[in-house]
Amino acid sequence: MKSVFSFLLGVFAFGNAVAQGDFHCGADELRITTLQKNPAIADAVNRREAILEAHTQNYIQQENRGGGGPYIIPVVFHVIHNFGPENISDAQIQDAIRVVNRNYRKLNADTVDIIQPYKALAADCNIELRLAQKDPNGNCTRGINRIVSTTTYTGGHEVKQLIQWDPTKYLNIYIVSNAAGLAGHAVWPADADTIPEWDGIVISHDYVGSTGTSNAVRSVVLSHELGHYLNLHHIWGGNNVPGFYYLPVGQAGNCAYDDLVSDTPNTIGWNTCNLNHTSCGNTQADNVQNFMDYAYCARMLTHGQAARMHACLNSPIAGRNNLWSPANLIATGTDGNSVLCQADFSADKRLICAGESITIYDNSYHGVTIRTWTFPGGTASSLSDSVVTVSYPSAGNYTVSLSVGNGSTSTSSSLSNYITVMQNPGIPGQIIEHFEGITALPNSDWHPVDPQGDGGFELATSTGYLSSTCVKVNNYTLNEGYVDELILSPRNISGFPSIQISFMFAFTQKDSAFVNDKLRVYVSNDCGANWALRRTLAASSMITAPFTSLPFIPGDETQWMLNSITNIPNSFITDDFMVKFTWESDGGNNFYLDNINIAANLSVEEKENKISAILYPQPNNGSFAIEWNTFNFNKGYLEIYSATGQKLSEQHIQSGNSRAEVQLSNLAKGFYFVRLNLDENQLVLPLIISE
Repeated sequence: MKSVFSFLLGVFAFGNAVAQGDFHCGADELRITTLQKNPAIADAVNRREAILEAHTQNYIQQENRGGGGPYIIPVVFHVIHNFGPENISDAQIQDAIRVVNRNYRKLNADTVDIIQPYKALAADCNIELRLAQKDPNGNCTRGINRIVSTTTYTGGHEVKQLIQWDPTKYLNIYIVSNAAGLAGHAVWPADADTIPEWDGIVISHDYVGSTGTSNAVRSVVLSHELGHYLNLHHIWGGNNVPGFYYLPVGQAGNCAYDDLVSDTPNTIGWNTCNLNHTSCGNTQADNVQNFMDYAYCARMLTHGQAARMHACLNSPIAGRNNLWSPANLIATGTDGNSVLCQADFSADKRLICAGESITIYDNSYHGVTIRTWTFPGGTASSLSDSVVTVSYPSAGNYTVSLSVGNGSTSTSSSLSNYITVMQNPGIPGQIIEHFEGITALPNSDWHPVDPQGDGGFELATSTGYLSSTCVKVNNYTLNEGYVDELILSPRNISGFPSIQISFMFAFTQKDSAFVNDKLRVYVSNDCGANWALRRTLAASSMITAPFTSLPFIPGDETQWMLNSITNIPNSFITDDFMVKFTWESDGGNNFYLDNINIAANLSVEEKENKISAILYPQPNNGSFAIEWNTFNFNKGYLEIYSATGQKLSEQHIQSGNSRAEVQLSNLAKGFYFVRLNLDENQLVLPLIISE
C-alpha cells in the first residue's frame, strides 16, 4: 500500500451520461493549485490523512471490528436554486435516498448482472442514509432546505457559506444547477477535519436520484460521492498520489498506484462499460462495475471498500464516528421513532375555473397514519387519502383544511382562500381596466402569480397613465430569471367579430447592461388549460424614459407607450377567453402596466396610398381631435365603433381639411374605435373615454 494524499475535492466529472465520454476531473487541478499556494493547509491535511490511514489499516486487520450496524447517517439536503429546474421536488430527493440505500445495502436488482469474478466480492455495506427529522435546534424538519442564490450556477465551496448544519451531526448535501462543471464533488474526511466549513457533497440536480430531472444512469453519482465522503478513492487510485498531481482515468501509468483496498485489483480506470476490459496485467476483467469507477454500469462495492468505509465511520476524523451514534440519531430524529410535528399540504394549481379539478397532496411530517381533509364548496375523491382530487362547481375563494394523526397525537392546518375558482363561462363583454378604484390585488378580475415570493405584479397607487393607479413589477431589485404573472379572469367574448388587446406600459433600465428583461402576452381559449404566446417585448423595444440608476417612476404621459395585439385567431372567440401578462426579470428597472383593453379588432388592410393620424387627448371625456397627414382627398368621414365592433355614429369630413374635432357626450366611459376614411384609405385608432 502506498502513502497517500487526498485532495479536498472528490469528484465525478461527466460529459454525456449516455454517450460515456472522457470524464476529466478538472477540479483536482484547481485544488492542487490551491494547495501549492497554501502549504500549511496541505501539511495539516497530510497529517490527518496519515492518522486516518493508520486507524483504517488497524481496523481492517481486527477480527472482531465491532462498531455495530447498520450505520445510519442523518442527511440534510440544501437545494440551492434560482427558481430553475435545479429546484427539484421532494419526491426526487427521496428517490435519491432510496437509490443510495439500495446500492449500499446490495438490494439493487442488477447485482445479478455482476460478472463472475466479482459476484462473491459484492458487499452489503450496511450503511443507510436517513433524512433528518430534527434540525440543529431540535425543531421539526423535512431534512430539505431551499435557498435562493445565484451560486447555484457555480456550485463550488461557496454554496456552503449559505448554510451548513453541524457536519459532525449531519451529512450536508447541496443540490445545485452546476456543480463546478462536474456531476458532483465531495470532501474526504481528512480534508473536512482540516476545513470543516467545506465538509459535504455538492451535486448537480440532474444527477440526483432516478426521476425528475435525472435518470437511472445518472443516479449512480451520489453513491460515488458518498464513497469519497467515507474515504474511498477511485479504484485506479486517482486521488491518493503524493506530490500534488492527480491520475486521470484510463492512463497506463495508473497501474503504479492503487486505491488502498485489497480486493479491487489495480486498474487504469475506465469510462466505458466494456465488461471485458483488462489492464495492469490482470488475467481477469477489471472491476468496471464498481461505483468508484467511471464506467457508468456500476453495480457494486466490495467487502474491502465496505470495511474501509466502516473504519472511517469509527474514526473521530471529521466527526464521522458521531454521525451514527445513538445520541445523534435521537438528536436528529433518525432513530426510527418518527415524531408527528406538522400538518402540511400543497396543490398542483390554486387558480382554476368553475367545474375544474385540482390535485392536493398531504406533505405532513412525520409518521402520519390518519388524516381528515375538509374542502368547503368542493367535492373530493376521498377525505382520508394522501393524494386527493377536488372539484369546485362554483366561482369563489375556498379554504382547505387538513388534520393528521399517528394514533396517539394529532395536528392540523387550515389555509383560507387557498383555492381561487374563476367564473366559467366568463364575465360577458369587453375589459376596460384602468385600475382606478381597485384597493388590492388579487381581486375578481386580476390574479397575480408570484412563485418566487418577490412581490410580483402589485398595485401602484402613486402613478399611472394619466391617473394615479396602475400595476407594477418592482423589477429594480429582482434577480435575473425571476418570472411573475398577471392573469385576467375568463371573459365571455363569444359575440365579438374579432379580438384586439391594447395596453399602456412604462419602463426603463438602470443602464445598457440590462438587456434581458422581457414582457410576454399570452391568450387562452380554454380557461387557462393551454396558453398561446401572442407578443414578446424585449427590453430594448420597451424603453419609454431615459436610463436611471434610481428606481424608475414614470413622469407624465410621454413616458408611457401604447401596444396593441391583433394577431389573435377567431378560434379564441370563446366564452372563457383569458389573457396572461408574464414578466421575466433581468433587474433592469421597474415596469408599469395600465389601461388594459380587450375589444373587437377593426384593423384594416393598408393600401398603397397610406395615411397617418393622431388622436388627442387620450384618454378623454368624449371631446377629442384627430389630425391626419393629407389635404388631398375627395370623400372623407369618421366612424365610431364600440369595443365589440358595433357602429355607433358617423361624421362627414370636408375635403381639404387635415383636422376634425369630435364631441361624443352621449357615450359612457369605456374603450372605442375611431375609423378614419379618406377615399380608399382607412386607418383605425383606439379611443379611450375615461370620464
